[in-house]
Parts: sequence; C-alpha cells; structure tokens
Amino acid sequence: MNQDTQKNRDWLDGAAVALSSLCLLHCLALPLVVAGVPFLAQYAESHLHYQLLLVVIPLSVVALGLGYRRHHNWRVVAAGALGMTLLVIGATVAHTQLGIAADRFFTMVGSLVLAAAHFFNSYRKKLASSSF
Repeated sequence: MNQDTQKNRDWLDGAAVALSSLCLLHCLALPLVVAGVPFLAQYAESHLHYQLLLVVIPLSVVALGLGYRRHHNWRVVAAGALGMTLLVIGATVAHTQLGIAADRFFTMVGSLVLAAAHFFNSYRKKLASSSF
C-alpha cells in the first residue's frame, strides 16, 4: 500500500472524528453558553446542523469507503451509516417536529456512533469480523 494513500485515509478519518466531535461540542456547549451569557441568547435559534451535515456526510462516506477497502469489516461501515442517519434525523425530523431535546439526543448519539466508527475505521490492519 502506498504510504501517501495511507496518510490520506488517516487524515480523512481524523477529520471525520474531529467534525463529529464538533457536533457533540456544539450540542453540549451552546445551551450552557446561552444560559450563562444572556447576550448570546439571540443566537440560540441558529441551526448549525445543516451546514455541518454538508461537510460531515461526504467526508464520512469517503473515509469509511476507503477504510472498508483496507479492513473489509462491514460492521464498521454499518456503524458509520447508523451514525450518519442519526445525525440527519436530528437535523431534520427531530429538529422540526420533535423538539430541541430530541434534536440534541439524536445529534449527540449520532456523533458518538460516527466517531467510534471512524476510530475503528482508522485501524491499519484488517479487523476480524467479530470486532466492533
């Protein structure tokens, strides 16, 4: 395997984990910041999820696809797909119809599942099918 190709794959997984962490941080920190600083309350209704999805979904699909070619573990890809699905549900259906608590729940769980999938996806050696 080409060393540059390996570095590109590792970079993609690292970027995807960072973006998933950013989603989680956004969901956890924004309510605290808004509650603590009344001036920032005017920004509480802004919905950053759509913009993050435009970056997270394509990056995750590419990173998980490249990782699958290396480790051939469908469970990692399935976990990534589950995480992305939860993020999309949180940003769409949960946000508009189920309320802010459901929005936060789906987004946080989706971010954690997707970050875990990218973590396992970044293993260099082939994962056993019983892993993850």
